[in-house]
Amino acid sequence: MLKLRLLCLQLVLRFARYTSLMRGILAAIILFSSLLHAQRPIAALEGLVQDSTGAVIPDATVVLKAIDEAAPILTTKTDAGGKFRLRSITPGAYRVTINREGFQPADKTVEIASGKPTVITVVLPVATVNQNLDVVDDENRVAAQSAANQDSVNVDQKALEGLPIFDQDYVSTLQSFLDPSVIATGGVSLVVDGMEANRVGLSPSAVERVTINDDPYAAEYFRPGRGRIEVITKQAAPQYHGTFNFIFRDYHLNASDRFASSKPPEQRRIFEGSLIGPIGKSGKTSFLISGNRAEEDLEAVIFAENASGQITGNVATPQRNTDFAGRISHVLDDNHNIALQYSFHQDSTQNQGVGGVVLNTAGTNVSSREDQYQYTDNLIISPNLLSQLQVRFETNHDLTESTDPNQKIVVLDSFTGGGAQTNRLRTEKDIRFNWILTWTKKKHTIKAGINIPNISRRLLLDSNNAAGTFFFSDLSSFSANLPYAFTIQQGNGRVVYKQDEMGGFVQDEIKVKPNLSVMLGLRYDWQNAFRDDNNFAPRVSFAYAPGKSRKVVLRGGTGIFYDRTGGNPISDLARFDGGHLSSYVITNPSYPNAFQNGISLSGQPTNRVVLSPDAAIPATVQYSLNVERQIGRATVSAGYRGSQSFNVFRSRDINAPQAPNFLARPDATLGTVRQIESTGRQQSNALEFSLKGKISRFISGQAQYTFSKTLNDTSGIAFFPANSFDLSGEWGRADFDQRHRLNLLEVINAGKFFNLGVGITLASGKPYTVTTGLDLNRDGLANERPSGVSRNSANGPGYADIDLRWSHDFKLVASRKEKSPVATIAFDAFNIFNRSNFVTFIGNQRSPFFMQPIAELPSRRLQMTARFKF
Repeated sequence: MLKLRLLCLQLVLRFARYTSLMRGILAAIILFSSLLHAQRPIAALEGLVQDSTGAVIPDATVVLKAIDEAAPILTTKTDAGGKFRLRSITPGAYRVTINREGFQPADKTVEIASGKPTVITVVLPVATVNQNLDVVDDENRVAAQSAANQDSVNVDQKALEGLPIFDQDYVSTLQSFLDPSVIATGGVSLVVDGMEANRVGLSPSAVERVTINDDPYAAEYFRPGRGRIEVITKQAAPQYHGTFNFIFRDYHLNASDRFASSKPPEQRRIFEGSLIGPIGKSGKTSFLISGNRAEEDLEAVIFAENASGQITGNVATPQRNTDFAGRISHVLDDNHNIALQYSFHQDSTQNQGVGGVVLNTAGTNVSSREDQYQYTDNLIISPNLLSQLQVRFETNHDLTESTDPNQKIVVLDSFTGGGAQTNRLRTEKDIRFNWILTWTKKKHTIKAGINIPNISRRLLLDSNNAAGTFFFSDLSSFSANLPYAFTIQQGNGRVVYKQDEMGGFVQDEIKVKPNLSVMLGLRYDWQNAFRDDNNFAPRVSFAYAPGKSRKVVLRGGTGIFYDRTGGNPISDLARFDGGHLSSYVITNPSYPNAFQNGISLSGQPTNRVVLSPDAAIPATVQYSLNVERQIGRATVSAGYRGSQSFNVFRSRDINAPQAPNFLARPDATLGTVRQIESTGRQQSNALEFSLKGKISRFISGQAQYTFSKTLNDTSGIAFFPANSFDLSGEWGRADFDQRHRLNLLEVINAGKFFNLGVGITLASGKPYTVTTGLDLNRDGLANERPSGVSRNSANGPGYADIDLRWSHDFKLVASRKEKSPVATIAFDAFNIFNRSNFVTFIGNQRSPFFMQPIAELPSRRLQMTARFKF
């Protein structure tokens, strides 16, 4: 075993040789884990959980407690065969509680002796109508734990199979339950099996559960609960289990697009599946294999206008995606298990970016590949101490090529033609690392850990805009050959840079009383691009259940959450530092040759991207107060959530021509000097109501209504204000601000042939900005607004989408056991009422589409799924 560990260490160090810090951390921790591995368990408890008919009950929660203590010592779940095992237990008398939705809880006293494992069998009777084990603790009361908030969104594999999920994309479907005001600059935080990731890595049928807003103030994560999505994948199983899906959709069954001259001839075919089971007869080694192949023949709809009139048409944008993953898990002994996993992803898209006002020549062909290698080590150091170690190495290769090499022509919000002028190759080598220790003693559950989401070396070969781009304010300027700007990029496009991000945390969940718990936490985050090293983030939350019934729980919390930039801004700082690429902006150039009249690039000032000397990592302070009430077998939650964000990212041209005449740049040797700075702010307030659980005998799921308002003065790190020296008109509604949002996911099982899944999303409109379409201040950007008009002052229409799924299972073997082979057919209807949900509203006053949409979200689509499961 020692040889295997040394081999794993050598491989990791080879990948990490460019960073001595990482090598030291990995060596110390794996060595520490090896030394701790020498400890041996004292006793173990094994068991089988069944219903009153003798059928096994999988996924039941098993909790081991001391006789006179309420805090859990160990927790696990039953596997697919209804079995469980708890290891590394000190001999003695204990309480064992077992819960499973739809069954009455069990509470047993058991004497655990040393030597051979103690074996028990537990029978759970079917629950009565007023019990809901999904939202209560073992005493049939709402759980008064700070991490057990009932305004979370939890969807397990069974519910996922019954809901209308477009292309089995669970993550995108559940994003509507997030709070956009706390999503990071780099996007939604995705956490897979406790570790941050770019993608899930396994195919959909290998996903066990998806959760949003679980323990919203946990110090373990860098974003709040509604800014992250947590995915738990299937683990080892003592028996073989498989799921295979075929999904099909064809344009003959779709409704027409309002902007298309003819129905786009689209078709999608998705082949997906997973298989898990044991290797050998020892029961210590198991495997998981998953794969997904998506062949999508899609079409983009063009709706533009040039000097000759309106342009409409469909352009093929075929996509191919392939995913494969394999995992081997091995139990070294009763308190130690490890796993090795490999994941592969490859995708390609043709004519990406085409659609709306972008013509077919201005698209790109994109291909990417990602390989992941992950090592996981779980060690029970003692009955009270658990170590969880994860190390992942990733490589990425992304290529983007223009379909047409010609100069790009942009007539603002009318049409974009010529070539895309986007040609680049990006590669990455990343190491991600996660190590968490959990210690439980009496009333305390203490967690501490190190999170390293990125230690990366990145290479970029950038040939973008090598032929140049002309910008015109409107069609009349285009007809008169009068562009307002010409941009071009030359020089050394090869850039190597690092993106390093690290974090650490400690938190203590204290069960002060049976009806009161408090969580205290502290987190620290660091990113290499910033000279900002004081990012300590304290967090606190509580849960209190007054009275003896504990049917009501009051929850609250507050905490600080620091942001991250993502990769693009760091890339911009490296490329346009004055020693690599040279980017130029020529205002009011001649056309079609910008270099007439003696103009040459050698005499032009170059652009720069710089980081403000006082730039800091943006911080968000979130605070909330919720009341939860158990009603029958469901839980109702109502509460307030607010946040204030400081030092929010924006960009400014600090060398822009200044008022009143805007005749020249202050530094004539430079062009645009984009300064990335953290001077923005944001505030958000929301009232939220949710319903979760078994709503009636036949209906279960969750619904969430949010009444909110978010204001800010920046649209992100790449956003430029209308006037870089006057920010007074920037404060307004956030780009994502929607006053009302309703999200619902329900499963209705009213009979053998009445299995219906329902998804409903309703929302009020998002804002957009009215602009003049003119470059009046001669900074090369035509984003000026009319006098007295603030940012995001116009409002788009609301959004409504109702999706349905009907499914039916056919048991292939007459058996009452849940593991019997099952064939399933399902039919989905997305946007069943065919509502037009218009997007991309044009705010440019000089566009022929002013205050009109140029695209809509997909109209009604029908989808068929065939599944085989055993």
